[in-house]
Amino acid sequence: MAGVTHDARPPLLLASASPRRRELLAALGASFEVRPADVDESPRPGESPRATAERLAAAKAGVVAEARPDALVLAADTVVIVGDRDLGKPRDEEENRRFLRELAGVRHTVVTAHHLRWGDRRATASIATEVRLRELGEAEIDRWVRSGAGLDKAGGYAIQDLGAALVADLHGCYTNVVGLSLPAVVAAAGRLGVALV
Repeated sequence: MAGVTHDARPPLLLASASPRRRELLAALGASFEVRPADVDESPRPGESPRATAERLAAAKAGVVAEARPDALVLAADTVVIVGDRDLGKPRDEEENRRFLRELAGVRHTVVTAHHLRWGDRRATASIATEVRLRELGEAEIDRWVRSGAGLDKAGGYAIQDLGAALVADLHGCYTNVVGLSLPAVVAAAGRLGVALV
């Protein structure tokens, strides 16, 4: 399978329902199909947030690859880590408020685990980006929470669109925080012999 060219590359499947991941992958100019994978995303006892993300990305890729072994399957899972704790996605508006109060002015880590699978071959990459939200007043937090934009996002915030105004600075890959590190995806596909760009 090594040495595959643009013309001969396998079908590309994105094992995610995330519109942000879909937009990022489309930015590469690659044609792909969206095939979300339904897996239990509960962390296991004693499992680190990074290990959880890596296990879930692999599980999502495995579900889709089982049905389409001919395709290159890309799956990812993103976690927001404060200290050694994964904030997850807020369950409701009140938890979203708590998350933003906890993150305001605090440096934290966003890890996206990427898993690519083509037949019996695999390539993985876990990318960490350090992010700091600016200090946020209660009125700002309330406006963000009422927008509903944080309810389906790890940590309860986004770095793109309206959420860009929440972020003071970051160190590392911007697209990683959105949900896919495009440089990591391209490099991992390359290790499998597939040129995405």
